[in-house]
Amino acid sequence: MTCRFRGPLANSYPAAVALVVFALIPYLVLSSALTPLQPILSKSLPLSRQALEIATGMANAAYAFGTVLAVQFAVHLRGRRMLLLYATLFVVGSVLAALALTPGLFIAGHVLQGLTTSLMLIAAVPPLVIGWPSSRMPWTGFIMNLCVFGAVAAGPVIGGVQAGAGDWRPLFWIVAGMGALALMFVVLTFEDQPPQDTSAPWDWVALVLAGGGAAAAFFGASELLTHRMLDLIVFLPLMAGVAAIVALVVYEYHAKRPLMPIRQIATTFPVAGITMAMCAGAASVGIVALVQTALAAKSSPTHLAMLFWPEFGAAVATAIVFGIVFRTRFVPLLALGGMAMLAGGAAVLTGVAHGPHVLVVVGSGLVGLGVGASVSPALFIAGFSLRSAQIQRVFALIELLRGVAAFLAAPLLLHLAMTVSPKLATGVRTSIWVCLGIAAAGGVAATGVIILGRARLQRPDLDRWGQGDEPAWVSPPLAAGFRRERPVAPSWRPSLGDSENR
Repeated sequence: MTCRFRGPLANSYPAAVALVVFALIPYLVLSSALTPLQPILSKSLPLSRQALEIATGMANAAYAFGTVLAVQFAVHLRGRRMLLLYATLFVVGSVLAALALTPGLFIAGHVLQGLTTSLMLIAAVPPLVIGWPSSRMPWTGFIMNLCVFGAVAAGPVIGGVQAGAGDWRPLFWIVAGMGALALMFVVLTFEDQPPQDTSAPWDWVALVLAGGGAAAAFFGASELLTHRMLDLIVFLPLMAGVAAIVALVVYEYHAKRPLMPIRQIATTFPVAGITMAMCAGAASVGIVALVQTALAAKSSPTHLAMLFWPEFGAAVATAIVFGIVFRTRFVPLLALGGMAMLAGGAAVLTGVAHGPHVLVVVGSGLVGLGVGASVSPALFIAGFSLRSAQIQRVFALIELLRGVAAFLAAPLLLHLAMTVSPKLATGVRTSIWVCLGIAAAGGVAATGVIILGRARLQRPDLDRWGQGDEPAWVSPPLAAGFRRERPVAPSWRPSLGDSENR
């Protein structure tokens, strides 16, 4: 039964923006703010460093799984009502974490924060992208870039300042307050929506592979704090989890009615975009974690936090640039340039363990420029290549893969830094070189995919894309340069919910 209630701000674009801002920023800030707060958290709860690492890993796993779960819920359940539930549960989880007097309450609350953030992301962001006139889309691109990657860039600053104050609870109460504001805007902008396709089957295979794979992989990586890579408690779940995520992609590619349109995504521009998003996420998160580890014993948390201000400022600057070039053919070039800047930031930071702090200032600024210029544009590079009705599923897949790559990178690279050499400085330098290699490889691979596909730079047709029937530009088949036929826009076949989305 359709709900007759309609929020007083249902037709307000600023209110829709505020909903996305307050829904996404809190947890994404926390995801990068907890590293300097770990000693305080461990002492306060009390919670061992290993247990805290597992709690963080499970929260990140829940975030990755939530992207797939949100798409499945949208197919069968009313989207706006579910968004109301997600926002309510986020507030509950945030209050549990802020109030937590026992480790169990904190872990439960933080995991719930991770899960509900990705649920809100997939439920709230696509309507903001395609639910308004095309003239709003550049603003939406700017806002998404600022919310997602600006928030992550601000995390080390906010976490360091809070660690310098000696208390972690105020930050979690602020997060709870922002969650309450998100809930308020969900109500103010409420407009009931029908399910996308109640006749579609539930994709239990995808849910099991995504949930089990994320949980296993992040649990194994979390155990690296106190175990070796080849210990069974690390190696088996880590490898099994990664294998499950790969199996998910393969299964969805061959499924008759896939939850996520892998077959349609397997063309030149989406593959290049996903490659850049995964590599940029992994390299940037790893770099920040390594720099924080290298300087933790030498600098106060507050001083270290101030060194990361350029990363946030650079993320804001690239968000503005992205909004400017959103309608032009230069979005792929912006993303490739971001990969180059990220590699440059890693090169500068290889000397951070023994060099002056100005290296952090310069390097973090380059990292901020690189991430802001690459990941969010990569999302839209993939999204423009399919019909806008598929944007929810495209974003869900990319966030799943990017989240797994980014959040797994930090513990793996930190473990490498701790074990590759008896000297931490040498290990950190080696691991940052690995980050540089990841960023460079991502940029080179994406460039190769575009060249082999004979893809030309195109201006996205946002008006056509917004109507939902056609992509914004032509994405040639993979390796079209080796084929005799002329590259054409890939054909599509209906996926779950297509009839409703059309």
